[in-house]
Amino acid sequence: MGDGTKNGAEGPVITQAMIKAYDDYTHLTLDRRGFMQKLTVLSGSAASAAAIAPLLAASGARAALVAPDDTRLKTETVTYPGEGGTMSGYLARPAEATGRLPAVIVIHENRGLNAHIRDVARRMALEGFVALAPDFLSPDGGTPENEDEARTKIGALDPARTVGNAKATIAFLAGYAQANGKVGAVGFCWGGGLVNRLAVAAPDLGAGVAYYGAQPPADQVPAIKAPLLLHYAGLDERINAGIEDYRAALTKAGKTFTIEIYDGVNHAFNNDTSAARYDKPAADLAWSRTVAFFKNYLG
Repeated sequence: MGDGTKNGAEGPVITQAMIKAYDDYTHLTLDRRGFMQKLTVLSGSAASAAAIAPLLAASGARAALVAPDDTRLKTETVTYPGEGGTMSGYLARPAEATGRLPAVIVIHENRGLNAHIRDVARRMALEGFVALAPDFLSPDGGTPENEDEARTKIGALDPARTVGNAKATIAFLAGYAQANGKVGAVGFCWGGGLVNRLAVAAPDLGAGVAYYGAQPPADQVPAIKAPLLLHYAGLDERINAGIEDYRAALTKAGKTFTIEIYDGVNHAFNNDTSAARYDKPAADLAWSRTVAFFKNYLG
């Protein structure tokens, strides 16, 4: 699937070092000024850095794969009691469904609930699920438009309260009139890590799918009840450092799990709004596995 670069004929050359710098900026300690300085050095000029930065970032202007007004779906904003405050989320479900459907929580990245995650929820609904994408910044005023601000606010969230809000989302969907009572969760990046922590904390979680998510401490793994599908990007050194310890703990505890590693692709390979890191073959394969997994355990 390639080495994460674009050739010059198609646009600016994007190297793994540039992608790593962006990952450090969005997940670790590098600030935007430091990121642009590093990108300038890596690309050779400030002008090249300015052209490359938007390709590394996610673009809210990219077209959704499922239109917000798709007539096959019913969508709405819902609110429900959370951990010490009201939670809000974007709910999508098939318009013509006659019976009760399994439900899936779609957990956002560290950018918060944005257009891309709403699109993912619509995709899940088209697969035959009630899909709810909660805004985990709801208790703090909701996801802001500015991504850097959203990342800062998500970084300041109380982990225990956040898990409590995820458990409250399970409870809401379990009682939702059009749902069958079985609830799974899929999360991406920060959301993938939250799926792993939710699996530890919520024995009523029906199934969990984590895309390139941070792993929970090994001593917490025995508490997991839900079957897990864990997607990892082959080039994602930061997250992948925890795979083998997680695998060993899950195996020792006798848990039901599958680990899938997609060679040659980067963290956030599923996010089609990020031109440099999106990998369609890997994203399509992971999605097909995710849908089949949920249909098997929640159907």
